[in-house]
Amino acid sequence: MTSTHQPLKKRRALVAALLGLGMGLTSPGAIAGENLVFVSGAFRRSIPVADLAYLAKTGQARGLTQDLLAFSKQNPKEVAKLLNQSVSLPITLISRLLNTRIGEAVLERLAKVIYPLKASQDGVVALRSAVILGLANGNGSINAISFLQAYPVPEIEVSIPALMAMLKKASSIAELVRFFSESPLDGLKPAP
Repeated sequence: MTSTHQPLKKRRALVAALLGLGMGLTSPGAIAGENLVFVSGAFRRSIPVADLAYLAKTGQARGLTQDLLAFSKQNPKEVAKLLNQSVSLPITLISRLLNTRIGEAVLERLAKVIYPLKASQDGVVALRSAVILGLANGNGSINAISFLQAYPVPEIEVSIPALMAMLKKASSIAELVRFFSESPLDGLKPAP
């Protein structure tokens, strides 16, 4: 591809992204994350995002969420606190970062755990969209609930085996930071 085609390709991608973002923000029936679907082989359980939002708002669980918290001996108020923890990030900087090679590598790792149900190949795009839309809807701040509500498909799959593998590799916060800061660079090294 010649260098004259590169700016045109970037411009088209930017226009397409802005049109998609504009349609998503202005459409009253915009698709959003409705269910978090935990999958492991033939096992599948769905938790409505609305139930998680209710837990975050009230500190009280309902439905399957209540059963899961009781089974795992988790305090609903503590889980609600986690769901409400916000992170403020500059939307322009994050958008640029998520479109770099390192950002893509991190998104690819996360997309092995969380992705659109029956469309795992679209995980990177969906994650990027959820982060950017979540930040935009939250005026530069995002939490777990706003991320899930901004997710661009109604059914969000969480692969339990991939989640467990990631948690095993990152058993502490320090290891998690190291895992995501060092490991994505492995895919960027030139082949021998």
